[in-house]
This record gives sequence, C-alpha cells and structure tokens, in this order.
Amino acid sequence: MNGDGPTEEALAEERARLRRLRAIVDLTTSVLQQGGLERGEADALVAAARDRILELFPDKSGAYEIILAPRFARLVDEFARRPRRAGPARVLPFPP
Repeated sequence: MNGDGPTEEALAEERARLRRLRAIVDLTTSVLQQGGLERGEADALVAAARDRILELFPDKSGAYEIILAPRFARLVDEFARRPRRAGPARVLPFPP
C-alpha cells in the first residue's frame, strides 16, 4: 500500500469488530425474542449489550441510540414478561 489509506491490519481489525458487533446484536435480539425473560432481566441484557458495543466502538454512542436502542426497546416491550406479583392481589375494603 502507498500509505494513503488504512493498512490491511487496520481493515482486518475493523472487520473483526464489526463481526463482534453483529454477533452481540444477533444474540441479544434472539434471547429477547425467546420471550422467557422478565422485564428487569431483559433490561439488564440490553444494558450489557450496550456496554460491550460501546467498548468496541466508543465514539458511536449516538449511532447506538439512533439505530439499536429503539430496536432493543421494541423487543423488550414486545417479548419481556412483566414481573410476577409476590402474592394474590389484595382488595382493600372501603371504610364503613
């Protein structure tokens, strides 16, 4: 190469980071779509995915918020279970 563009090593590193990004997004999406997680667990999974993605691409938080955050939020809303109540619902009586 003539030194004007990125090196082969830099390109290979970028491709590797993109493969990792794709794997994180695909895995997170798949786990969320299985629908077995409660809301808190799903939120924790998305937070962990976000942290890992921003480790790979620290300067791309804006892109994450525009592209992936809405996608993950929709999946959490659609597939995450609501937390179970601790016990049966209580109906409080009206005072006489």
